[in-house]
Amino acid sequence: MNAPIPPQKLTVKDFATDQDVRWCPGCGDYAILKAVQKTLADVGADKDKTVFVSGIGCSSRFPYYMETYGFHTIHGRAPAIATGVKLANPDLDVWIITGDGDGLSIGGNHLIHALRRNIDCQILLFNNEIYGLTKGQVSPTSHLGTRSSSTPEGSVDAPLEPIRLALGAGARFVARSADKWVKELPEVLKAARAHRGTAFVEILQNCIVYNDTVFGSFTGKEAKVGSFIHVEHGKPLLFGAGNSQGLRVRPGSFRLEVVTVGENGITEADILVHDKTDPVLAGLLAAMKGPSFPVAFGVLYDDPAPCHEDAVAAWKADQHARTPDVSINALLKRGRTWMVEGPKGS
Repeated sequence: MNAPIPPQKLTVKDFATDQDVRWCPGCGDYAILKAVQKTLADVGADKDKTVFVSGIGCSSRFPYYMETYGFHTIHGRAPAIATGVKLANPDLDVWIITGDGDGLSIGGNHLIHALRRNIDCQILLFNNEIYGLTKGQVSPTSHLGTRSSSTPEGSVDAPLEPIRLALGAGARFVARSADKWVKELPEVLKAARAHRGTAFVEILQNCIVYNDTVFGSFTGKEAKVGSFIHVEHGKPLLFGAGNSQGLRVRPGSFRLEVVTVGENGITEADILVHDKTDPVLAGLLAAMKGPSFPVAFGVLYDDPAPCHEDAVAAWKADQHARTPDVSINALLKRGRTWMVEGPKGS
């Protein structure tokens, strides 16, 4: 009897299709695509049980380039369709690909409720702070003052902050990465996939045509030392040259402050240690902005809770156990029924 053949280890190329990748040369989406393909290869994902669901926008071409199952759906509705996919077949590994326009504008309501329900899936929100596919209008995340084809004098709208929105909607896993972090991004994606429940990952992505270098101050070649911090559970929140700076809670308040180790009696013992199970700390880290604070990257919050599809399966099992097999006619007549009759003698 022949011994069973062990499964062949997949590579990045095994998750790449034969389709020409059609993004602008230099677009950050290329790096994200490679990071996702590397993640699936590294974790030994089953291509036949992996599904990518996208909406509309530059990012939403993603399913064409993944050698898995996929749906390129309609504007903003990817979370709703992905919810149906997961409920119909809970064994599938479902990834939702969306952008700051697709996911936070017309699709904002669907995104919020996917997070609230805690479907077991990964939501990757590509945030370039602009509408790229429709030629450069401001998006819900565009900075104040952004000049675009729809705001030639500068935007006056306050931007949405994706991670803080996700936390407010009840997300149990939130993380941030960037197309530039080619080593760190796959590790964040692996953590998201390992999380049981909805994992929300904001990926800062450069649009080279309509919003080039919008994140350059903390991800580009011109990024200043100390302009970003990569957080890691159980480790001090240190950053900057030689980890000489750190974060602590300002005495007598609930606010973070940046301090320098070795100055004014500050030691490493005074620096906050990252706890990924603390939603309050996650919110504080998500809200940090330059130049006063570093921008936080990595897994900010990870605290699993029961999944929606498990609750639905349990409810179905309970209903099945309590409801005997009866005819359709009996089901229709179950409960309060009445007879409508005409006047007597008619």
